[in-house]
Amino acid sequence: MHAPAPAARAARIEHLDALRGLALLGIAVVNIGVFASPWWGLGAPDPAFAAPFDRLLQALVAALFEMKFYLLFSFLFGYSFSLQQGAAARAGQAFAPRMGRRLLGLWLLGALHAALLFHGDILTTYALMGALLLGLSRAGETAQLRIAHGLIVATALAWAALGALAWLQPAPAADAAAQAQALLRGFTGAPADVLAARAGELAATWPILLLLQAPCALAMFLYGLAAGRRTLAARLDEYRPLLRRLRRIGFAVGLPAALALGAIEAWPASEPVQLWVLALSLLTAPLLSLAYAALALPWFARGGARIADRLAPAGRMALSNYLLQSAAMALLFTGYGLGWMGRVSPAAALAIALALFAAQLWLSRAWLRRFAYGPVEWLLRAATIGAWPRMGKAAY
Repeated sequence: MHAPAPAARAARIEHLDALRGLALLGIAVVNIGVFASPWWGLGAPDPAFAAPFDRLLQALVAALFEMKFYLLFSFLFGYSFSLQQGAAARAGQAFAPRMGRRLLGLWLLGALHAALLFHGDILTTYALMGALLLGLSRAGETAQLRIAHGLIVATALAWAALGALAWLQPAPAADAAAQAQALLRGFTGAPADVLAARAGELAATWPILLLLQAPCALAMFLYGLAAGRRTLAARLDEYRPLLRRLRRIGFAVGLPAALALGAIEAWPASEPVQLWVLALSLLTAPLLSLAYAALALPWFARGGARIADRLAPAGRMALSNYLLQSAAMALLFTGYGLGWMGRVSPAAALAIALALFAAQLWLSRAWLRRFAYGPVEWLLRAATIGAWPRMGKAAY
């Protein structure tokens, strides 16, 4: 077996950056819904946008994007972890202290992001799960994969059990309209009101994020770690049968469950049914996310090379772009700026997300023509190595 040539390896890394850029697009499409509508996550549709087209678009976004692209991002986190670990080993450097500093920096960035811009922050979760990944990285691959499978199954079973509990002991129906109005007043008020509303939402959502997102993110970290140690992206031809299986199983199993998730978000069912469908999606969304990766990576290497070239710069500075997305959406939809929350249709919100991402593609390419790192990546690297790195000039 021959190792890939340096040029081939560089191209494969660019394909990972392109996949990260694609994940960034999916995250924007999901997150803008949280900013645009005070009804998001309340289990009831927004009566201002209840036309059939609005409902259909909400269903498609939920089915194809929600819980898929943060998992794809998580897979890439694990893959990058393996590359950094391998580079430290080749250089004879201690990996754990550097990664520990990096994770601490990531947690601090996430905490600021959650408090100031977006209560659905994923960075703090990544930092906490990254610390667990650091410990689990010493285990064998078989043990790691079993832990990943177990995390996904256990999380799905836990939410299915909550559905059974809700069926046996129904809770009083919440007044979704009153909750939505309170959120709208808070998030479109003065900046101090926005901060208070976000603090309230953060207190309510962080336990759910830890119980729902964290175990699945860690599982995808472990899948990405295994793929990275096998240098899968640099050996796509050798793993063609595996990629075919991932596509076949992922779409066959994950897509029907995703469509069910989209249906109950656009046309809500009872609370037990919503929880059971969520549990099914938690069980199958990792397969669909891996199917997305198994579809995109070979395509980037062949017919989609031009698209990969456009996406890769955004993926190289994904952390900066993730935070920039939240800042732009906060300025558009909250009292920090225009206060458009509740006034924008699902179609308009999707168009804004696409326009924002298109601008980020241009901005990322322009930035990386002059600098080696995105601005937030530069700060995080400084925290990692304990020194100010040179920005230099990127190879783009």
